[in-house]
Amino acid sequence: MVRMRHGKRYRADLEKAPDEALSVGEAVKALKQFNQTKFDQTVELVLWLGIDPKQSDQQVRGAMSLPHGIGKTRKVVAFCDEAQADQAKAAGAVDAGGDELIAKIQKGWTEFDVAVATPAIMRSVSRLGRILGPVGKMPSPKAGTVVEDVAAAVKDYAAGKIEFRNDDGGNIHAPVGKLSFSETALAENIEALMGKIRSVKPAVCKGQYLKKACLSATMTPSVRLALE
Repeated sequence: MVRMRHGKRYRADLEKAPDEALSVGEAVKALKQFNQTKFDQTVELVLWLGIDPKQSDQQVRGAMSLPHGIGKTRKVVAFCDEAQADQAKAAGAVDAGGDELIAKIQKGWTEFDVAVATPAIMRSVSRLGRILGPVGKMPSPKAGTVVEDVAAAVKDYAAGKIEFRNDDGGNIHAPVGKLSFSETALAENIEALMGKIRSVKPAVCKGQYLKKACLSATMTPSVRLALE
């Protein structure tokens, strides 16, 4: 078994990390007290959900635009007919189209963060399931990436609209901004995402839904959030 060896900065931050669970505002404040790096770290929220991830009716996924964005633009592709491709590219898509784009991805190109598609082309896009599915880039109606207006979707996702979905352990990992954001902006983004995830609780899920929540930045220890 290989043990992770953390650097001096991380170990110093670990000494300052609070043991108790904190409110969102206090957790953000604690995160900002850790040692700074030369780059603007991404802040991530991790939630452990009381779901059975093996059950299809207990999957948790969706998409939303956070109140203050996530501090970065995202590369978006759009699967659509040629009539909409120009509009999608004008809205910011790095590539758009039908069969040619599908063939390009089948040859190994995946240099994008999000893929959106129109319902009409999803039968063809389904051929990419084995490529895009495992990396979380397959368009899906439930995630909000299968839409009629691909240009509007491209604009939203390029501006930082995020997708979230549970992993095989029932966890959700999602970016909520940059460490340079104000404490208020980060707290509002976190509260908004947690509220959204609460709102999509599967009807069949019984017992405690949000079991554990942690906040961390790219190079910091995590800080535990108090759950109501």
